[in-house]
Parts: sequence; structure tokens; C-alpha cells
Amino acid sequence: MSILVLYDDLKARGFEPFASTRPMAEMRAGTALIRDRWTSIFPPQDAVQFVAGGRLATFDEPSAAQAASGTLPSGTIVANARFVPAFATNLPKAMQRAATTSLWRAKDRLAAIRLRAPLDISAFADGTLTLDELFAGTGAISDLEGWWLEEIWDFIRLLPDQLLSDITRLAMRETVQGAPPPHASVIGEHPVIVVADPGTVIEPHVVFDASAGPILVQPGTHIRAFTRITGPCYIGRDVQIMGGDIVTSSIGDVSKVRGEFSSSIVLGHSNKGHDGFVGHSYLGRWVNLGASTVTSNLKNTYGNVALWTPAGERDTGMQFLGTMFGDHVKTGIGLRLTTGTVLGAGANVYGAMPPKVVAPFSWGDGEPYDTFHADKFCETAVRVMSRRHVELSERARKHLESVHAGRWSVERAT
Repeated sequence: MSILVLYDDLKARGFEPFASTRPMAEMRAGTALIRDRWTSIFPPQDAVQFVAGGRLATFDEPSAAQAASGTLPSGTIVANARFVPAFATNLPKAMQRAATTSLWRAKDRLAAIRLRAPLDISAFADGTLTLDELFAGTGAISDLEGWWLEEIWDFIRLLPDQLLSDITRLAMRETVQGAPPPHASVIGEHPVIVVADPGTVIEPHVVFDASAGPILVQPGTHIRAFTRITGPCYIGRDVQIMGGDIVTSSIGDVSKVRGEFSSSIVLGHSNKGHDGFVGHSYLGRWVNLGASTVTSNLKNTYGNVALWTPAGERDTGMQFLGTMFGDHVKTGIGLRLTTGTVLGAGANVYGAMPPKVVAPFSWGDGEPYDTFHADKFCETAVRVMSRRHVELSERARKHLESVHAGRWSVERAT
């Protein structure tokens, strides 16, 4: 049995506000989920699993990896989920090479190994085990191209490079082909790919600006008139772009975006259906931004942006950084978010301007926030998800209840 296990080490487990609700394998980096990036360079696996400690044991999403349990057999590939592999330019050759490889290096560090002997999953319990400490099977050593995520803000810092690399490499594949309709305007020399599909709608007066990088639009997307999309930019399946200026962003499947959206990532199934600037931000899954929610991504001093982390506030070294929206976050009408804001999973905030960090499942228009009760939160999640024809499974409900019970507090977030 061939198994691929994506491992959240101790550093990955501190990547809030997302680490409480999902493994790194199910985060979007560049155009794709980290899980899909790993599976794209290996031969087909019988199972794709993740290891992230007991905190995510009941994590459940359609088509997502499941938590590993018991004993991993010899031959299992264990990969560090903080490494984001680049897409292979020669896929058959990459898969053939992977079949005989036991160690994968990336920038002089081990990114993945093939286990020589069975290993109990408890070895990964606290996240301190490194791949260097594991015994690899006998075989070749391969080098991987890609990017290491050292901090949560690296998703945003690395986004332009990842988009440029991803779309350029994907454009070489026969399955990723198609051109914009003649009534769309195209500027620039980079490729603009609109994958052919009867459900895709590109209305007149849409502008694709590929001067700075390529653009890829997946099937089922509807882009309304008077939208300008500036590359490098990725738009996933069944996305609705409802007008505005979309720049250097990655928009995951079944999402809605309107207005000015720049240098940002939408994991998927989220809604920014109204005007309001969002820049250098990350929207988790099932996020809903109220009309005229605005993020600041640049300080008035033009200095580096600081961001809260579980280890305390940190200097990101980035001049531009907006808001990290955890899964199931909701914002009220006209909410203003300062540079480097963190909104914990399930937070429902409204009013004028919240503090730079809001704990998970907070509710209200300012501190001290009320707590969104777990049962009421799940009732809301069921309604939200059903609008996109997704069911909240009993396992997923238990997971969210577990996240609620173990949420980090306002005191910890100061």
C-alpha cells in the first residue's frame, strides 16, 4: 500500500489563525492546495493523509486528506507540509523518478523521506520530530524545487513568485489550455488561459492585463463586465468575479469576489460579494465579508508591519500586509481592519475597527467580546454551507466543537 503523509511540524502548528481548524495540507499556496501540489509530483497514492497531532484528529472536509492513525508501514512517504513543491515541468519523468527515491531535498533541507521501517503515529504527537531523525529507505536522492514557509505571512510574501511559476508551468500541460473569448480585451505578452468549459462565462468589457504575469481561469467561472484582472492571477473553479480590480491574487473554488482585491488568497467557498478594498490578506474557508469591509495593508509610516502570533507580536519584515481571516470568520458592514490584523476562526465582528487580534469565536462590536456559543455557531455553519450545497458532516461538527473548546483566549492573544 502506497501512502503519502503530510506532516505539520511544531512550527506549522503555530500558523494561526488557521492551525486551529485545518492542517497545512489543506492550505492554498499559490494556485493550489499544498496537498495537491505534493500529489502532483508523486505516482498515484492509495492514501493521502496528514499528521498534525490530536488537535485535528476529527478534521473533515469533502475530498480532503484524513488524519493518519495507528502505524505507518514501511515505504510510506512522509513530507514536511511547510514545503510548497513547484509543479513539475515534465510530469511523467518526475513521477518515474519519485518511484525510486527515498530522500527529497529542498534548499539543502529534507523535505520528504520514504520510511524504511514501520513507525507509530505517536512519534509525531508533539511536532518536534524532524525528518532528519527518521530512517529513510534505500534509494536515490532527489532535489525538489519550491518554497519553504517559515512564517504564516510567507503565504502572502511568496504569492507573486508562486503564481508566476505555477501558471507558467501549468500552461505547458495539454489539460490546461484555452483562450479568452474575442470580446475580452487582453493586454501584455504573458499567457491568458481560460480553460474551455460550457459553464464558463466571460462577459463583454472584461480586461485581462497580462503585462506583469500570466492569468489562469478555471472552468465554471463567471466574470462580469467591467472587471479588470491583472496577472499573475489565478481564478479557480465555479468562481464569480462580480466586477472590480483583481490583482496578483489566488481565488479558490466556489468563491465570490467584487471590488478591489489585491495580492491576496481565498482558500475557497468564501464571499467578498461587495465593494471594499482587501489587500495582502488571506481568507480561510467559509469567510463572509460584509459590505464595505476594508483592510489596511500599509502603515502610515511605511514601516514594517507587525503581526500577532502564538509566540507574541512579530515584525514580519513586510511593508504590505493586511488581514488573516480564519475559517468561518464574518465581518459586519463597513468594518475597518488595520494593518496586520488576525481574526481567529469563527469570529463574528462588526462595528468600527476591532483590535489587531481577535480570538476565535468572538462576537460583538468591541472588547470585551462575547463568545459565539458552539451550538449556535454550528447552526450558522450549516446554513452557510448549505447555500453552497455542502453538508456539515457529524465528524466536521465534532471537529468544530473541539476547536471551540480548545480556542485560544484573548489573554493569550495580547
